[in-house]
Amino acid sequence: MKLYNEYIKEIEERKGQGLHPKPIDNAELLSEIIAQIKDVNNVNREDSLKFFIYNTLPGTTSAAVVKAKFLKEIILGQAVVNEISPAFALELLSHMKGGPSIGVLLDLALGNDITVAKEAADVLKTQVYLYEADTDRLKEAYQNGNAIAKDILESYAKAEFFTKLPEVAEEIKVVTFIAGEGDISTDLLSPGNQAHSRSDRELHGKCMITPQAQEEIKALQAQHPDKSVMLIAEKGTMGVGSSRMSGVNNVALWTGKQASPYIPFVNFAPIVGGTNGISPIFLTTVDVTGGIGIDLKNWVKKTDANGEIVRDANGEPILEQVYSVATGTVLTINTKTKKLYNGEKELIDISKAFTPQKMEFIKAGGSYAIVFGKKIQTFAAKTLEIDTPLVFAPSKEISHEGQGLTAVEKIFNRNAVGTTPGKVLHAGSDVRVTVNIVGSQDTTGLMTAQELESMAATVISPIVDGAYQSGCHTASVWDKKAQANIPKLMQFMNDFGLITARDPKGVYHAMTDVIHKVLNDITVDDRAIIIGGDSHTRMSKGVAFGADSGTVALALATGEASMPIPDSVKVTFKGEMKSYMDFRDVVHATQAQMLQKFGGENVFQGRIIEVHIGTLTADQAFTFTDWTAEMKAKASICISEDETLIESLEIAKSRIQIMIDKGMDNSKKVLQGLIDKANKRIAEIRSGEQPALRPDANAKYYAEVEVDLDLIAEPMIADPDVNNKEVSKRYTHDTIRPLSFYGGDKKVDLGFIGSCMVHKGDMKILAQMLKNIEKQNGKVEFKAPLVVAPPTYNIVDELKAEGDWEVLQKYSGFEFDDKNPKAVARTEYENMLYLERPGCNLCMGNQEKASKGDTVMATSTRLFQGRVVEDSAEKKGESLLSSTPVVVLSTILGRTPSIEEYIKAVEGINLTKFAPSHKLLVG
Repeated sequence: MKLYNEYIKEIEERKGQGLHPKPIDNAELLSEIIAQIKDVNNVNREDSLKFFIYNTLPGTTSAAVVKAKFLKEIILGQAVVNEISPAFALELLSHMKGGPSIGVLLDLALGNDITVAKEAADVLKTQVYLYEADTDRLKEAYQNGNAIAKDILESYAKAEFFTKLPEVAEEIKVVTFIAGEGDISTDLLSPGNQAHSRSDRELHGKCMITPQAQEEIKALQAQHPDKSVMLIAEKGTMGVGSSRMSGVNNVALWTGKQASPYIPFVNFAPIVGGTNGISPIFLTTVDVTGGIGIDLKNWVKKTDANGEIVRDANGEPILEQVYSVATGTVLTINTKTKKLYNGEKELIDISKAFTPQKMEFIKAGGSYAIVFGKKIQTFAAKTLEIDTPLVFAPSKEISHEGQGLTAVEKIFNRNAVGTTPGKVLHAGSDVRVTVNIVGSQDTTGLMTAQELESMAATVISPIVDGAYQSGCHTASVWDKKAQANIPKLMQFMNDFGLITARDPKGVYHAMTDVIHKVLNDITVDDRAIIIGGDSHTRMSKGVAFGADSGTVALALATGEASMPIPDSVKVTFKGEMKSYMDFRDVVHATQAQMLQKFGGENVFQGRIIEVHIGTLTADQAFTFTDWTAEMKAKASICISEDETLIESLEIAKSRIQIMIDKGMDNSKKVLQGLIDKANKRIAEIRSGEQPALRPDANAKYYAEVEVDLDLIAEPMIADPDVNNKEVSKRYTHDTIRPLSFYGGDKKVDLGFIGSCMVHKGDMKILAQMLKNIEKQNGKVEFKAPLVVAPPTYNIVDELKAEGDWEVLQKYSGFEFDDKNPKAVARTEYENMLYLERPGCNLCMGNQEKASKGDTVMATSTRLFQGRVVEDSAEKKGESLLSSTPVVVLSTILGRTPSIEEYIKAVEGINLTKFAPSHKLLVG
């Protein structure tokens, strides 16, 4: 019993950390446990029974296969365990969520023992995680006259797996807990530096917020045992940033309900709120877990007697409290009136949290059950040759006669399934759509794998054009955590059908390329829908949605996603960029000019930004689309000129070909298929058959923003504003300041060029600036460290071929070595240039970090508290975000440059230029 003894040793080690036994997913270990259960005199039998019943993971894990098989033996009387009756064995099967358990239930239901068959059928009627192999068996048995199969199909057609569930309670009592003031990043709920533990749910739960906060939550639960704790972002938005699934998992672990007594540390039904609502992707993840997300609006902008907004000395709107949600406040959610109450007092209408679809998610314990339930109902009705009974709330279909379509409306109409034939749908419609490209990243990929196992999926949906598993978030340091997790993840995803950054067979060189860059390359249709496990899944072709690991799993398994068609905000440009400005400054200025135009209201939040970029190829345009995550937009779409799109597709083809040449294609030739699709799309554009995606001239937008390039007179910096007296104003991406604000004397402790916000052009700008500075000053001397992480290996290879990498090597004090990757994260930096391995590096914050309390100037997207840099006892850490030339010069000087110093340093350098299109970009 070698594995069992090792497991017991691990349990003792976990006790020291205050942890329970780790859930079992290993078949060999569970086989040893079953052997001890069968041995009635075994000293470990009692513990083995508990492990078998209460601590074995369900779904398609290898342990689940063994568990299902043993339960089948018990039900058929082939094995006798006094503590597990046949009826209890069936109950345990009912909690195993598909895969091998469905196979066993079908064996029993379609078997010769009629009593067992009826009992198994009753359990099957409650199950929804059936795949083609399962439904084929049912269909064949029904067509062969099997009465049990007919009974099961009739139950499925009526959707009794849903209708027989308990109704949602009319009143839900909650007690509030303020998790923080201002926008609450998911990094507070699931810190990036603890990403390695996310698949160990209990262990990862220990990192949520702070130990003190966890004790306060437990105290509230003890004081209010009949109520749910609602986590709140006071004066902010709940759940901005990435890592939504692990964030929601942690909230559910601490405040939700246990999904099953036989599945450890999987909770559901969390309740969260925010003064400014819930971040769109985070809210989707709350739906996945059958939870509730509420837009509280408990603080509003103060107005005077004339209805004008009252502002402070800095011109910022003054907020006033409408009602209190201070920690410990008892509130009542009424799901019938769809209102929030304090006692008898009505506080606010919360009907958006209780749409018919969301009510179904809450009733079913999560959105997956509804997605799979609808599919199984449709299958059953079709097999029985009857109309599908109307059980589920019909999808909302909004159509305005005579109104044109925005770009996103065109994409959703093109990819929609199950909608009324011939009906044109506009924003607000609920739509099921096919997904073309799916991306899984490495720090959430282990959870995606768990989700796939739990929903019993074993192979990628055939309707997905391509899917990629990255290795970028763990690129910086190949430590023991990465070595334990990443190969296992790559093997699972490779077997599932994804193209993987690392080859489980070791044939091709490991790629740590930033996932968004790879997805941007493998997206070869501007009408595609992309789902990716990261908030920066924002392609410059098609429309891409960052998603939680569960939604990624659902897209991989089914090839579908469900969501409302969002409203769009149209962004156009006028004027001319100044010669010394970089396109990154245009990106920041877009945010600043939008906020100024709408009096501080972020009209981008939760909507599609339709940016009429026109003349920028996909690599450069990605700088804009990537930033839209920080604009709090749901997604973005680039409207391009035909020739620009063709150029982008040609670049994508060449990079996909490099992946093929490296040996990354799989047996189904997915990558070659993408090249074929790119060629087809190019032919459509050139022939005029299907030009580049454009909105209709009479499309309707939520708002329109025209960015005036003439107003951008100096580099723009996104500042975390860490010392703002109003806590809710800190760490937002809404504070955009000109370079001159800093007076040329703000100390910079470290610079970072890298992550998804830079492209090949940025690396060339860096090389050109170093040569420029040496020419002007006689030498290059760094007064602050400069960390450089190219986005992809392709870019490194191209820089080497063009001579720029040699320039970077000349000035560097460290260069990554794939043959000897770093095994320990760097904690101290010297004043020199570091050429790091392609990947996320400091932007992710889970491996490398700046020194505590540093002021960092970065091209990154992350200015969240503690992500790139943590606070020290003496000083708050700051991550200021700017263009590549500003970062370079800041590290040379050790401070922010003056505008005069900046203009001199970039003289003659080919910065990322942008000129608005003069063509009418409408269809």
